[in-house]
Amino acid sequence: MIRTPLRPLARILDARAKGENPDAIENENRRIRHEQMRDRDRNRAEGRLLVLGVFFFCAFAVVGARMGLLAVSEPMEPRAQAPGSIISNTRADIVDRNGSILATNFDTHALYAQPPHLIDPEGAVGKLVEIFPALDAERLIKDFTGKRKFLWVKKKISAEQMQAVHDIGDPGLLFAPRDMRLYPNGELAAHIMGGASFGREGVRAAEVIGVAGVEKYFDDYLSDPANAGKPLELSLDLSVQAASERVLNGGMKLMNAKGATSILMDVHTGEVISVTSLPAFNPNNRPRPAVQGDPSDSPLFNRSVQGVYELGSTFKIFAAAQAMELGLVNANTMIDTAGPMKVGGHRIGEFRNKNYGTLSVSQIIEKSSNRGTGRLALMIGKERQQEFLRSLGLFDKTPFEIVEASGGKPLLPSKYTDLSAVTISYGHGLSTTAMHLAAAYAAIANGGRVVKPTLVKQSGPQMGARVMREDVAAAARAMLRDVVVGDDGTASFAEVPGYFIAGKTGTADKPNPRGGGYYKDKTITTFASMFPAHDPRYVLVVTLDEPVETSSDKPRRTAGWTAVPIAAEMVRRVAPLLGMRPAIEPAPLAGITLTSSN
Repeated sequence: MIRTPLRPLARILDARAKGENPDAIENENRRIRHEQMRDRDRNRAEGRLLVLGVFFFCAFAVVGARMGLLAVSEPMEPRAQAPGSIISNTRADIVDRNGSILATNFDTHALYAQPPHLIDPEGAVGKLVEIFPALDAERLIKDFTGKRKFLWVKKKISAEQMQAVHDIGDPGLLFAPRDMRLYPNGELAAHIMGGASFGREGVRAAEVIGVAGVEKYFDDYLSDPANAGKPLELSLDLSVQAASERVLNGGMKLMNAKGATSILMDVHTGEVISVTSLPAFNPNNRPRPAVQGDPSDSPLFNRSVQGVYELGSTFKIFAAAQAMELGLVNANTMIDTAGPMKVGGHRIGEFRNKNYGTLSVSQIIEKSSNRGTGRLALMIGKERQQEFLRSLGLFDKTPFEIVEASGGKPLLPSKYTDLSAVTISYGHGLSTTAMHLAAAYAAIANGGRVVKPTLVKQSGPQMGARVMREDVAAAARAMLRDVVVGDDGTASFAEVPGYFIAGKTGTADKPNPRGGGYYKDKTITTFASMFPAHDPRYVLVVTLDEPVETSSDKPRRTAGWTAVPIAAEMVRRVAPLLGMRPAIEPAPLAGITLTSSN
């Protein structure tokens, strides 16, 4: 910058020549310089104020825009953060078909300790053991007085326990917020719920993950924050489930059974309205899995989808239905069931060595003749039998929405021979689950269409491919009705006035896993039924493990004495809950002529 001198020589000389005071020139130049400096500083200050004003305007505009955006946007579920990761503490509820809560979240706390901050470690341990008697005092003292800087004391504590710990007053005992998975119905539907546990954990939050049942199968859906307000809606009916469990539990004890399962399924949608497995457990305090012994001895064992058994004579209706579907017989076709009968060098006998002689196909089902269904199987042929049973889903894992269902794959003979076809026709040589059987009976009940069992509420019928004609399904249902009301039916105890039960009993000797062969005094008894028989809406399967009915001098272990009465009582209890009223069974008006009154 070029500075103008305050005393320019030319002007000074000129002023002296004229007799003027040179100091006036300097003062004038100084005044002009100061005015220029003042104007320059003012312009600079005004520029800075303008820039600052623009900055504040932009900042307030951004804040205002963000506030407006938040005001009009959808609310988002907050996430709790832990060091190094983000832990979602949201999990969707699970409800039944009517919206009743089956599983939800509950705010609780975990207790942890920071030993370096403990004032009186031993005193704190003594008071903690009084509050939590299950704690190991010696182990806790070792941890509190050692080199550890952090340890969990209890992962879940109640509000009362939290207050009691707070009253200890030691700054080294701290609390971490938690979302605990709560099952308000306790053991009800325990095997379906499965249970949940903590996954990733931090001091500020813990992730809840499913460990079994629907909790694990639908874990991705339940843990997605976008579904926090959208509960998982199951097909179960809580009131029907409660009644079913109560009846089955009482029946299991009355029949001295080791375990039991029941399945109630809608025959048009495949929706499972109730499914019970006993003994049960409380998912709020899920026991540890058994590491040795028979898995079925554990209360965690789900007999409805994991219990793979030979289901005995309940399979006989499949042989009759297929034979009618192929046009080989009809309900009145006479079949010689007299012995002896040998297939593949093995003798085929009847229950208690009975000899029924010649029976119609309907009577074969009513009397439960092994030889009768065996001869139907030989007429059908092993290849066609396999194709039919596979179409009913009896060869594959059931597509049921709990993780345990994947372990219930049917056990097939290693070599499918004519003998296999005969024994499978009356329920031996092929082991399946009660859920497989319920789905197969649903195909007969709904007029011949396959349905897949599901735990998810459906909006309408979900029937698949046709496996038998409607007239064949109707004839099969009539045979099953005769099993209940016929003079020689094996399920006479099943009749419930007004609900018209149709079904088939099945009694199978229980395999001996140690010595091979079968136990002589242990059975698996099953009653597979549908109601009402003339227009079935539901299939009910009841299976008992090692039942013994002891009301007489001689113990009785057949399904007619054990599973059937329980199924009848279950229908009596749950049918009104399903909105079904007792009715009069429709029948033709034989011998009545309608005439005009005029």
